Amino acid sequence: MKKMKTIVIYKSKTGFTKRYAEWIGEELNCDISNYEDFSQSSIVEYDCIIYGSRIHAGKVDGLKKIKTLVQGNGRSKLIIFATGATPLAAEDVINTIWRESFSEEELKAIPHFYMQGGLNYEKMGIGDRLIMKTLAQMLSRKKAKSSVEAGCEQSIGNSYDISSRKYILPLVQFVQKQVKM
Repeated sequence: MKKMKTIVIYKSKTGFTKRYAEWIGEELNCDISNYEDFSQSSIVEYDCIIYGSRIHAGKVDGLKKIKTLVQGNGRSKLIIFATGATPLAAEDVINTIWRESFSEEELKAIPHFYMQGGLNYEKMGIGDRLIMKTLAQMLSRKKAKSSVEAGCEQSIGNSYDISSRKYILPLVQFVQKQVKM
């Protein structure tokens, strides 16, 4: 059986997605590329494309473009991972993000994984930093907060990093079972 050629393509603003992409690349012993540096014409070389990006405005950043690119290839398997500050325990929030990012058909057909990372205000663009700080201020002023709002307020107040190699395990195990490396 022919060994399937795999690549991890990532889009990272604050470093969390890049770190996860590097860990996945190490575990799967496969190619890795920043989306900006990836030659779109070389996509035909790969049997399996793992795309990772951040959650931004409730969706997976850059997902539409990568789906179009892979669909244009027609032969590659696409696997998605997304990183964000949303706690893994907030399954309803994460599921809403998936529903906003995929059609019903795509939800069933495209394997997708979420990996908790954190926030890095120092590496955020001014627009994203302003939005996050504004949300934090709005939540701090609210008197009667739900437990979700209180948790959100606490989690977005400062930069933090809770990324962990353990979060890549479900994706790595899936790829190892599905794709002959």
